[in-house]
Amino acid sequence: MAGNPDVPRAAMPESPEGTPITIVIPCFDEEPVLENLARVLQELKAVFEPRYRVCYVLVDDGSKDGTWELMQRLFSGWPHCSFCRHPRNRGIAAAIMTGLREARTEIVCSMDSDCTYDPRQLLPMLPMLRPGVDVVTASPYHPDGGVRGVPPWRLVLSRGLSRLYRLLLRHKLHTYTSCFRVYRRSRFLSLSLRHDGFLGVAEMLGRLDLAGGTIVECPAVLTSRVAGRSKMKTVRTIFGHLGLLAELTMARLRPGTDRPGTRSA
Repeated sequence: MAGNPDVPRAAMPESPEGTPITIVIPCFDEEPVLENLARVLQELKAVFEPRYRVCYVLVDDGSKDGTWELMQRLFSGWPHCSFCRHPRNRGIAAAIMTGLREARTEIVCSMDSDCTYDPRQLLPMLPMLRPGVDVVTASPYHPDGGVRGVPPWRLVLSRGLSRLYRLLLRHKLHTYTSCFRVYRRSRFLSLSLRHDGFLGVAEMLGRLDLAGGTIVECPAVLTSRVAGRSKMKTVRTIFGHLGLLAELTMARLRPGTDRPGTRSA
């Protein structure tokens, strides 16, 4: 049964079993990759224990294939695993926000269901969420990061957009569009986004930056998908980011109107 994203959950206390964390995994028509995801996450348990006690929130973002049914079959027996379902496709940022609100831990990670980032890369990222840091984002375009099998046009697009965001925002990050992150949940519960899809992923950092939040990036390696297909529409994405940059510019010129906790029109 889908969880209610509007109801904050009670915090999960620290445990002798390790620091509790939640991994949020958005899924939209991801039936071809779910069995590999289950295998990867199963292997991940041994890597994270005993330092971390891992919970999972899988969000079916209005899939039209057999994602929801297969998700239930593969993961329903896992401890500390919950499921949410959007009645229609809303977008990856909306799915991440649903997962953040469903989680019961203060530390929440998000990752792609196709494992284009090796989940083990969360290990160096988690300690970077030190006091005063609100989010740690993976950065394949960092000088110490890397990409494998990603089309050259996508690299040019992503790096070009990052330069534009660096001109506007306080944080001079190399990557603003990665979904592979570690969040301080309480900082994002009241965040209101205008964009629910891929744009919303960058918007989360933009709104937080303008509100005075602290963002840290961690070098990471991004690989191409091995199954399924990308949901990103290139031309629409380019124009969307230009529109978002304009929105953030206006918010910067009118400080206080788009802070986390302020509902957007």
